[in-house]
Amino acid sequence: MKPRLKRPPMPMAHAVGPESLENTMGAGYVWATLLTVWILSLLPWRVWHAAPEVLLLVITFWSLHDSRRIGMVVAFLFGLTLDVHDVGPLGLQALMYTLTVYGAQAMQRRVLRFDLFQQALHLLPIFVGAKFVTVLIGSFLVSAWPGWSWLFSALLTVALWPLVGWLLLLPQHRLDDAESGST
Repeated sequence: MKPRLKRPPMPMAHAVGPESLENTMGAGYVWATLLTVWILSLLPWRVWHAAPEVLLLVITFWSLHDSRRIGMVVAFLFGLTLDVHDVGPLGLQALMYTLTVYGAQAMQRRVLRFDLFQQALHLLPIFVGAKFVTVLIGSFLVSAWPGWSWLFSALLTVALWPLVGWLLLLPQHRLDDAESGST
């Protein structure tokens, strides 16, 4: 009888995903950034139709980086508060926020493998598509087309993605720099 060759064990499959920020970014930091930007979103600068959706950017960013804490329910609730604040059709911004977070989370594993500029390009159709859906519904409800300033708003929102992402990751970079300097 021939002795059987012992095969090396098969490597176990493991989840491939982006590095988690939870060990450095606590829940307090995430919620503090969300609440700060939410309060800033209640200021009158949002009356301008082409104003960027900064709160949507922060919610989308945290839903990509910490999807267990920030998800579609949080996006819906923040959108609902802005609907009430803006005295518009109830649920339009909540729908836009929820659609954006859903689209971003559907592409989460892919998007997080790129740098912030490439992430913005990947998220461009999600931001524009979600805004377009809500503009169509809103124009149907009021029987008037709002013009194309909404497209400029969506493009400006996407253009701000690298800046907002860099600012939100700044504490992470400082911690990495401090750790690399101590070794």
